[in-house]
Amino acid sequence: MTTPTPQLALLPIRTATAQDLDAIDSLERACFPPAEAASRTSISSRLAVFPDHFWLLEARHNTDTGDHDEHGERADVGDRIDGAGRTDANLLVSFVNGMVTDQPHLLDDMYDHAEMHDPHGAWQMIFGVDTHPDYRRHGYAGRVLRHAIDTARAEHRRGVVLTCKDRLVHFYASFGFRDEGMSASTHGGVPWHEMRLTF
Repeated sequence: MTTPTPQLALLPIRTATAQDLDAIDSLERACFPPAEAASRTSISSRLAVFPDHFWLLEARHNTDTGDHDEHGERADVGDRIDGAGRTDANLLVSFVNGMVTDQPHLLDDMYDHAEMHDPHGAWQMIFGVDTHPDYRRHGYAGRVLRHAIDTARAEHRRGVVLTCKDRLVHFYASFGFRDEGMSASTHGGVPWHEMRLTF
């Protein structure tokens, strides 16, 4: 017998604060193998430099079909957080993050060197598109990615750049990204395609 997927009351997509570190770190580790996941130190550095380039989709975690809280209050900082980014009040369903730079290619050095961020840069880099393992294939990642793309366009960037594995090329192509071939990245010891969306 399968367990029904808990009903989610989605909250508006928002940018991050330092208080989100635990939830972001937990979800990152749930989504990627250790060689590919950003370290807690790296995530903390990114949050200190470009918190407004983290986009978070949260939900009230509800297992019943009753009324949901429409006010979307944040969980207290001291609330318990489990290994998949869940607090007692909110669940981090999906998030996207990445720096801005004039460098047109996503370089491995960028992952751990938040100081390379240039708020006036031409290209929005996407370091990761993370979705809670229990809530994939519901369009949540796409929702956050579209928000990040719309933000980059509104900020008059030249476009958005990311890298992905073979199996995700078609997924990102559906958002308008073009496959520019294999990236020079050796991140995690696996091959990556560089994908670019030019406005």
